[in-house]
Amino acid sequence: MTTYVLVIAAACLALVGSAFARSDIAQRIVGAILAVALAFCVVATIFEDPVTGMQHDVLVLFALVLAVAGGGIVTSAAFETIDSSRTEDTYGRTVTAAAAVLRGGAWVGALERLAVFGALAARWPEGVAIVLAVKGLGRYPELKIQGSSGAAERFIIGTMISVIWAVACVYVVFAPYIVPAR
Repeated sequence: MTTYVLVIAAACLALVGSAFARSDIAQRIVGAILAVALAFCVVATIFEDPVTGMQHDVLVLFALVLAVAGGGIVTSAAFETIDSSRTEDTYGRTVTAAAAVLRGGAWVGALERLAVFGALAARWPEGVAIVLAVKGLGRYPELKIQGSSGAAERFIIGTMISVIWAVACVYVVFAPYIVPAR
């Protein structure tokens, strides 16, 4: 039941945070809270019985919301942290400059998390490889042209954070049913 409550609370925070957390510090705080909440959910799945019936359906819905909305905030918070640790003088063009190159990154990331969640929820892990391949092939021309602008690094970091977040959300919902009890 801990996982159930935490996922619902985190999904609600993700929706509110994605709508209202516009400042750098707000995104970092909300992103950190969401990351801690999801980590607690992952640990809680080990120690508690899985939810069933209608509660499981609600858990799937809120985990999907957490995957899509929460992943965007966590990814943005990670980029804010990365960008704040760099200076223009020592590193030249920062990763922030690469954001202008990768237009539509937030929408692509949301669709990516939705597709990864859907593929894994359907017990089709090969779908994750297809999503990553399509995303990589779609961005390749932009990344090739940019050279050393930091766009490729931003693409890789954003993709990994996004996919790991979506996989963790799927794990919280479905792992108690797949991983055998000890």
